[in-house]
Amino acid sequence: MTDPGESGPLGAGVSERDGDGGSGTDASGDDTPAGAAMEPAAVADLAERLADSVEEVIVGKREAVEHVVVTLLARGHLLVEDVPGVGKTTLAKAVARSIGGSFKRVQFTPDLLPSDVTGVNVFDQRTDEFEFQPGPVFANVVLGDEINRAPPKTQSALLEAMEERQVTTDGVTRELPDPFCVIATQNDVEPGQTYDLPVAEVDRFTKKIRLGYPDTDEEAEIIGRMAGDHPVESVEPVATIEDVRRARAAVGAIEATEELRRYVARLAVHTRRHARLGVSPRGSLALLRTAQARASLDGRGYVIPDDVQAEAPTVFAHRIRSDSGDADGDEVVADALERVPVE
Repeated sequence: MTDPGESGPLGAGVSERDGDGGSGTDASGDDTPAGAAMEPAAVADLAERLADSVEEVIVGKREAVEHVVVTLLARGHLLVEDVPGVGKTTLAKAVARSIGGSFKRVQFTPDLLPSDVTGVNVFDQRTDEFEFQPGPVFANVVLGDEINRAPPKTQSALLEAMEERQVTTDGVTRELPDPFCVIATQNDVEPGQTYDLPVAEVDRFTKKIRLGYPDTDEEAEIIGRMAGDHPVESVEPVATIEDVRRARAAVGAIEATEELRRYVARLAVHTRRHARLGVSPRGSLALLRTAQARASLDGRGYVIPDDVQAEAPTVFAHRIRSDSGDADGDEVVADALERVPVE
């Protein structure tokens, strides 16, 4: 079921690739002409503003917030696995508000249908024609809440959207907004009431992270902030949709040498040799893109091995199935980072 009233400036448009962001000068202070390439230092400044904005409502989780920013800049999607009540929904809302983008939430339940996610054609008796009613995936930031509560058929409704940024219904393909980012949460405390995510869908999530419980001081700060209105409602945009597009383009242009690319490939091959299911080429590409985004956080125009090593655990681990069938690939990734040399 969707949460009405959570759309941003994009609304429920079906193919809005333009008009949902200005030059970015109002929110960001960046006076670079619209459409011009963004310098690495400007990307770093944008990333810091976004992280600071989200951290206004997500207390004490700077590392996790940076993972979210990296995922956004790397044109990816994020899977957050954690217990209820640690701020997963607030995180997604804060990201959407910080970039001035539209936001939609889907509560995944056992009776949710694929069309409840992607949209459906509805017959209009007044016009005697079918009219497409877009689903909640038509937004810049889409929160899939407790995605593993829905059966695989419904989960798979996101496959085309996440990979190709489009939705096909009744033979008609409609583009999704740009940028488009899925932040999905996964319930890990009630395994008897959930469904495993299909491997193909897990592979489409660029990163998987956990927020974890706050410590005593952080929780006291959270309680204080929540005493009145929810702080996420006061989050103001610190960037625009156009800023994000330009930053993504700049991140994609960050230099990654052949030696660096081969290092990424060797890490992926190592996981395949030491697990029942290793990292796919899609995972290798995700690692390279996130390493480029990580470099941009430091204002660098080139990737170094440290960037790859910083991103590998959250990009690779959830894609790996060990010989015992376990989903936890942390040990395999740690072994790869230790044993695969940087040449």
